[in-house]
Amino acid sequence: MSTGNRLEGKVAIITGATGGIGEATAKLYLDQGAKVMLVARSKEKLSSSVKKLGGGNNIAQAVAEADNEEQTAAAVQATIDAFGGVDILMANAGTEGVVSPIEIQTYENWQQVLNVNVIGVWLSMKYCVAPMKARGGGSIIAISSVAGLTGFPGLSPYTASKHAVFGLVKTSAMELGESRIRVNAIGPGPIDNRMMQSLETQMSPDDTKAVHDDIEGLIPMKRYGTDQEVANMALFLGSDESSYCTGSIHMVDGGFVAG
Repeated sequence: MSTGNRLEGKVAIITGATGGIGEATAKLYLDQGAKVMLVARSKEKLSSSVKKLGGGNNIAQAVAEADNEEQTAAAVQATIDAFGGVDILMANAGTEGVVSPIEIQTYENWQQVLNVNVIGVWLSMKYCVAPMKARGGGSIIAISSVAGLTGFPGLSPYTASKHAVFGLVKTSAMELGESRIRVNAIGPGPIDNRMMQSLETQMSPDDTKAVHDDIEGLIPMKRYGTDQEVANMALFLGSDESSYCTGSIHMVDGGFVAG
């Protein structure tokens, strides 16, 4: 982990903050001097994350379902009330949905995945634009995936949603560039966390290790990534070091999509 105060004076909102990537990013942001609002749908998990991260005056929490407009707007306003503004948004809330062939997929699963992974990202972006403009700019980071650049059998809703996130990022970057608001996506590859464990279990309940090994074999670096490695990219994109980066998807995938 890098040292210093690369986010000194910055205020960040992290959605999906109680998951592996969200919590790792929150810790790194706090270590680098930011004030952080954790947003997630579970009050209990939020309280646990705040306790794990040490509490203090630089961290706050807000309960919001990703696709609930009223709750999302309230979470952004709570951030402004607590810390005075918004400089960084990490739109991280997401769901993998159900693994099944396209002809067996249900309307309900499609709707849930698109609501959380696309509408949820858009809503958090929507309500952060005005406060970022008021601060003279900012950085919006949306979590896409290697599935935002390629296809995955059995994951049609998730793959479509992550392609949509990248489209939203590119369009928003064009709209917001003159306001000095940078908009980027992070494209994690297979990461060793709950989501990948869920996918492995859905793909082969009786032999998750075989699925894990097969996926690792597709990665040039021959290993899964870590939540910390994704957080490191989120630090770069949240900091002023990425001042001329906008409209792109920044891969953290061990070379997965290089082929």
